[in-house]
This record gives sequence, structure tokens and C-alpha cells, in this order.
Amino acid sequence: MRWTSSVIFLLAASIAGCSSQGQSRRDSIGTTATTGDSGRGVAATPVVSATTGTTSGATTAAATVDSGKGTPVSLGAPSGDFVAGAHLKDAPATVRALYVNRWAAQSREKMRKLISIADETEINGLVLDLKDEFGLNFASKDTAVARNAGRSGTIPHLKELIDTLHAHGLVVVARQVTFKDSVAARVNPQHTIRKPDGSPWRDKQGLTWVDPYDPMIREYNIRVAEELARMGFDEIQFDYVRFPEPYPSLPKQTFVDANGVSRPQALADFLGAACKRINALGARCTADIFGLVTTVRGALEIGQEWEKISPPVDVVLPMTYPSHYPRGSFGAARPNAEPEKIQRIAIAKAHDRDLALKISKPEHVRPWIQAFTLGAPAYGPAEIEAQKRGIYAAGYDGWVLWNPGSKYEVFLPALEKTLERRAKPYPAKTETAGDTAAKAQR
Repeated sequence: MRWTSSVIFLLAASIAGCSSQGQSRRDSIGTTATTGDSGRGVAATPVVSATTGTTSGATTAAATVDSGKGTPVSLGAPSGDFVAGAHLKDAPATVRALYVNRWAAQSREKMRKLISIADETEINGLVLDLKDEFGLNFASKDTAVARNAGRSGTIPHLKELIDTLHAHGLVVVARQVTFKDSVAARVNPQHTIRKPDGSPWRDKQGLTWVDPYDPMIREYNIRVAEELARMGFDEIQFDYVRFPEPYPSLPKQTFVDANGVSRPQALADFLGAACKRINALGARCTADIFGLVTTVRGALEIGQEWEKISPPVDVVLPMTYPSHYPRGSFGAARPNAEPEKIQRIAIAKAHDRDLALKISKPEHVRPWIQAFTLGAPAYGPAEIEAQKRGIYAAGYDGWVLWNPGSKYEVFLPALEKTLERRAKPYPAKTETAGDTAAKAQR
């Protein structure tokens, strides 16, 4: 979930009784959600191309993909009842949310506290870990998915929890770690990134990563997302939709199924295929990216590039944490001490690049806000308020607070009591000489 300027290191990371504020919260700011696909009927399960992510358009009873390892691999037919996705029709486009980690989502007491915070503030969404580095955080009914569950427990009574969150008027987002999946890598070792000698590649933590080019891995992640959308999640948020850092001290990464396709294109192909199928179920499809992506021209070594990732998704979530920018960024001697400036410039760059792509739909960018301390100064309510101002100045209303422990009590004074529109017009209108003369005459 984290990135750094050295181009990148990762940091670790009964509900009844809360007062419901349901429909009024969903009506706040008045814009309705767009999913990028008007279809609400049953979608076919397309076959995903190993290299392009395109779909064949054929309806199949079971999704079969070429494993790239010599034999086709059948994932079997999806199980579970289809839900048409009507749950999203009232969800606002503007989302101000809190991140909820695996352990907090499994705790009834913690969820009660987080719902209470939302009931009493501008918060209108929760981002729940449903698939993270430890595997699945839900009991899948899809046998091909369930085999990758892991051993870290699951959220109890998940469907009832989703219903409760909707009753409180909250947008319910499923965070899904995609390619840094140590459980799927352990269970499916033949589908991992390789070294030139054919043995498994490992990162600095000694972990293997699943191969982003691998059609089996892509299909598995899409199947997870589809199951979550059918459960009633309003959004599926892909995290770690990237390649691992190619540190010089580590062996070269090789990919059996690359076939000349670049890393940025591979990620775009995956997101394009995934978002079509998620949208067809009535849910939004979103993606987390490193904060540097908003300002770096071209692709980072991990494959993320704004012009490739932004078009296929409904919302891009840049991790523009001030503490992660190097000294001197945007003219700030200590970026961590200038949270408003960092968010304003970084997100304005994202807005500019979207406009250059002719993407102008409101709230297409929803930044992550740093709600944790990493170095001086210590972060509290003032730093949260500053980051919010920076985002609003860049023309967006939505954001998500990231605290790895999902502990937000210290930041509550920074949250407004109701959700009000705060985004400034963007790009800001420049006063002309005629405007100045007209003012002087009044």
C-alpha cells in the first residue's frame, strides 16, 4: 500500500446499536455514481486473452484460460446466486472513507466504533480488506477461489455486515490486493514470477509474487472481484495492481506469458478486462496507485503509468502521502511538513493528465490521505485538514484516510459533521483584464 521516493519501499502495514443515518448520507452532494457500463443484466463470463486482456464475447459455463505452462487450466463455473447490482444505484460519486484492515473488519466491536464515526461525521464510506497479503478475508463459495483462502480468518456474517453498512448509508468498498499475493503464490507455484534460470523469483522479504501476465492469475482475481460484487459491494478496489520493484540487488524478473507486451500495457489489459466484468455486475472498479505516478512522465519500473491506468477504471486512488516524497519535491524542503502543498500539487497534476485524456467525469480521482506519522512532524487533525484543503483546491471532493491500524480517534476533530461540497472549480478561472475593469466599474 505504500511507496517511497527512492522509487519505492513498502511499509507494513453486535453492530446494532449504532444510530442509522442512511439515506441522508447517500443523498449528500447529490451526484449519482457512474459505473462505466449501463448494463445491469447477467453478464457473460468472457475468456481473457493472456496478453491483451480482450474478451471473446462468448458466454461460457466455465472460464477456461491458457495457463501458459503447457496445459489449459479450468477454474470451473462461478458459484453463488447472481445479484444485479442495484445496490449501487443510490451510491454517491463523492466518497470520503476510512480504511478498515483485515483484523478490524473481523471485529464486531471495532466495526461498531467505525460505523459510529461515520454516523457522526462526513464519512460516507468504508474500505474493507477482503483480499490482502494474507489471503481471502471472506468465505468464498467458489471452490476455485476458496483454495487460496489462507489461514488468517474471515469476516463473520459478511452479508449481514454489508447490509448493515448500507442501512447506515455507507458506500461499501472491497479492497483487493492483486499481484502481491503470497497465499496464491504458495498454492500455485507454477504461476509465479520466475528468475532467468526458471526458479521462483523472490522479493527482499523473501516472498514470491504471482505473475501479472499469467491468464490464470488474472482470471482468479477477476473471479474474486465478481464474487464480491455479487455480495453487494459497491466498489472493488484493486491494490498492488503492479509488478514488484526490480531492485538491482535482486535477480531479473522473467515472465513466461509476456509475449512482448510491456508492463504498463499488461496492467491496463488486466484492468480493462476486470472493470468490464465488475461494471456489468453493477459495481465500480477502482485502482490504487503510487503517488509518484501523478507527476512522473512515463511508467514507473513497477509498470504503473497514469495514461494506461486511468482510462479503464472508474476511480483512480493515488497514494499521495506527504511523508513519502523526497526532500525538495514541489519546492518543499520537507514535504512531510507541507501536507496541503503536496496534496494540492500532486492531485492537480493528476487532474491535468485526466483532462489531457479527455476524462472529465467528477470524482475520477480520489486521493489517499496520510493518517499516520512517519517522521516529523507527528500527524494529527491539523495535517488531515491541510491535506483535505489541498485535494479540494485540485478540484476533487473525495478522499480516503489510511491508517494501517484503522485507528482514527485522534483525527476526529479534522472531520466535519456533515458531508458538504468543498471542491474548488478546476482549472481555476484566471481573471482577465476585462474582469478587472468590470469590477472597478461596480
